[in-house]
This record gives sequence, structure tokens and C-alpha cells, in this order.
Amino acid sequence: MSRLEESFYKELLDHLHDGVYFTDRARHITYWNRAAERMTGYSSVEVLDRPCSANILRHVDEAGTELCEGLCPLAKTLEDGIPREAGRVYLHHKSGYRIPISVHVSPICNETGEIVGAVELFHDSSLEVALGEKIKELESLTLLDPLTKLGNRRFLQINLESRIAEFNRHGLGLGVLFFDIDHFKNINDVYGHHMGDRVLAMVANTLLRNSRPFDIFGRWGGEEFICIAPNVDGRTLYALAERLRRLIKHSFISENGRDPIRATVSIGATLCRAEDCVETLIRRADALMYQSKREGRDRVTFG
Repeated sequence: MSRLEESFYKELLDHLHDGVYFTDRARHITYWNRAAERMTGYSSVEVLDRPCSANILRHVDEAGTELCEGLCPLAKTLEDGIPREAGRVYLHHKSGYRIPISVHVSPICNETGEIVGAVELFHDSSLEVALGEKIKELESLTLLDPLTKLGNRRFLQINLESRIAEFNRHGLGLGVLFFDIDHFKNINDVYGHHMGDRVLAMVANTLLRNSRPFDIFGRWGGEEFICIAPNVDGRTLYALAERLRRLIKHSFISENGRDPIRATVSIGATLCRAEDCVETLIRRADALMYQSKREGRDRVTFG
């Protein structure tokens, strides 16, 4: 590889969101991208030419077992050339705390196929850990919808009561989005209820993974979902609804070479008012959602 090509690929890797580092056969670090610097607190100057086990990452598993000595996936890949994944390990940040990550390791080979090093890509899974803990909590309180892994109607009612009380005390903006999957009966009739369940899960995951950290989502029932959006004004709430609508529209399920199965949603968006309770707020958002249905579906109506 020429120096120009090497410079190009390093520049490309430096713009990745995930951490990436290369090692030689002795596990000395030869490249450390900017995301690795950000995620670990260690600059490339601090780690280059040092072994990755030298009190840098010091991966441990759930039980606290050190992986650098004898259990390191990168070391095993250097030995046998087999790519490896580690679904949940914890790296050591320079400031001392642990960060949950998922790890992917691949060998680096020269022109003759000889293993000359390895590359590890690591992804911050803090959000996934937080979501997993939230799901466990909701399951223990019977507040979880088992199909979509979102909160159920009771969960939404409890949270809305709490948020409305905060709104009345502090006056901070509170919004509600009411989602209904368009033509959902047709999806069940044409593709079967199993595929309908997959579409529900697809929509739920799109909502959950593309929102603000403090937004609250739940399944109201059937093909209906609700978002409780604190600290919003009308413009912010409408922009959130439009973004989620577009993402759902461009999501799809594809299998066995068939045409992709897609879904759209009609959305009602409203802000909490001084006289509102849970029932009036939901009723207004529901009515606005039905207005979206009447006006052609796959749209947001704000009121």
C-alpha cells in the first residue's frame, strides 16, 4: 500500500463513530483512531507502540475476569486467524471507570496470507445496556408490552400522570405523539399475523432508537403507539414527529427475496394545556391522529 493510500484509509477510519485500533503480532498498538481516543480517554501518543494489555483497555467480562491474560479475543485471532466477536465486555477508561462495549476482531494478513497483526473495532453499548436494564425493570413491574419490549398502556398512564403533574408545577413544555400504523389490517391479511408482529416490532424499535434519551415510548394497544415528549415547544414536537414518520416510512422487512414489507404511520401531535388530564390529552392526540388518516395518512397533524 502506498503512503497516499495509507493516509486515505487512516483518514477514513478517523471519521468512524466506533473505536478502531491495529496491533502487530506482539499486540503492540500501531494505529489508534480518534473515536478510540474519545471513548477511552487515551490519546494515540499515549498508546502507540505499547502492548494493548499494558494497563490501557484491560477488558473484563461481566464477572470481572481480566481478559488480557489468556482470554483475549485479539490474542486468539492472532494465533489462529479466525475473526471473533465479544458481545459484552467492559473497557477501562483513563479516568478509571468502566464502559460497556461490543468487540469485533479480525486478522491482518500480508500478501502471502501470513498473519502480521489484528484489528479490533469496539462499539460503545451503553445505550443497549441502559435499554436492557429498563426492560428488566418494566418486566418486574408488569409494565412491559411483551411483543415490542416497550412500556404498555399502564406504563404510559403512570408516566403521563407524573409528567402532567410536573407540567402543572413548573410549566415546562410537555408534548404527546399518537402513532397509528396505516393499513395494518392489510399487512396481517396479506402477509399473516407473524409478519404483522414483526412490523410492530420494527416500528417500535425505530421509535425507541431514534428519539431523544428522555422521551418515553409505549404501546397503547393494537397498532397504536404513544410518545411522551418532555421539554418541548410546538416546533420541536412537530420536528420530532416528522423525523420519526420519515424513518418509519423508510424502514422495511425483507426476506427470502420477496419485495420489502414497509409501513407508514399517521401521527397526532399536541402540547399539554393547563386544563389537561391524561384522558383529555390522549383524546386530543388521538383525534389529531384520525385527522391525519382522513387527510391521506403518512402525515403529522399538530393541534
